[in-house]
Amino acid sequence: MDKLRILLAKGRIYESVYGLLSDVGISIHLPDRTYFPTTNQEDLAFQVVKPQITSALLAQNKADVGFSGKDWVYENGVQDDVVEIMDFGFDPVRIVAAIPNTVDFDKLLAGKVTIATEYQNLSKKWVEEKKVDGTIFRTWGTSEGFVQDNEESLAQILIDNTSTGSSLRANNLKIVDTLMTSSTRMYASKEAMADPEKKQKIMELKMLFESVLNARSRVMLEMNVAKDKIDGLIKGIPSMKSPTVAPLYGDDGFAVKIAVKKSEVPTLLPKLQSLGATDILEYALRKVML
Repeated sequence: MDKLRILLAKGRIYESVYGLLSDVGISIHLPDRTYFPTTNQEDLAFQVVKPQITSALLAQNKADVGFSGKDWVYENGVQDDVVEIMDFGFDPVRIVAAIPNTVDFDKLLAGKVTIATEYQNLSKKWVEEKKVDGTIFRTWGTSEGFVQDNEESLAQILIDNTSTGSSLRANNLKIVDTLMTSSTRMYASKEAMADPEKKQKIMELKMLFESVLNARSRVMLEMNVAKDKIDGLIKGIPSMKSPTVAPLYGDDGFAVKIAVKKSEVPTLLPKLQSLGATDILEYALRKVML
């Protein structure tokens, strides 16, 4: 099989995916001034590109796998030309329309407006759906400063991504509509998915990624319990399947192991103690295959 060609997007996506790859066991190193990281996997080849073009390159079969925000897949109009493999849930954002706090949205739409945005195609579709008499002003990077409540303002509406809305609020802007939600996802080219060997490798990577993400949300709890309290403890604890129970040395009770969600731990630990558990240990998991 030829090497699986994988695109890594610059910026936040790179950092998130780099950590995921590392936890899977795939190490990558990006030398200074280059765009081709080295790796410990002979069947993988990586290239670093801008996040805005990752999905477009996959749609053109210039690579096999890439990591991109869903927003840029739709902005590039290639949602039907690439295959979504899985949603990592990293960097969740909303693509929103925002205007100055002091402006009435309905009155604004009644006139001619200029829209400042990086998302030209998503904005064009929004303008058509809302029947807005507007033109689109292409921005690069931070765009909040283009939209103000004064005659000198370059634009009257901002269409941008936001995670918490704090930057919009800091610039006296309010959200008036949500165009879509987005997060970092793994995509593949249709050509790669049509190749049985490449498809198998892609699905193996998906399995490994899922095992790491499952482990990140769970911990292992280990505890001891006396014989006369084992039944009550087992009935009162959650587990992924069934807890692991083993007799202690000298027939002095049982050792119990359970894998649980991290979010359950704060309420579960006091409950375990009340059910008779002692010597409770919590430790991290590296991979969990369900």
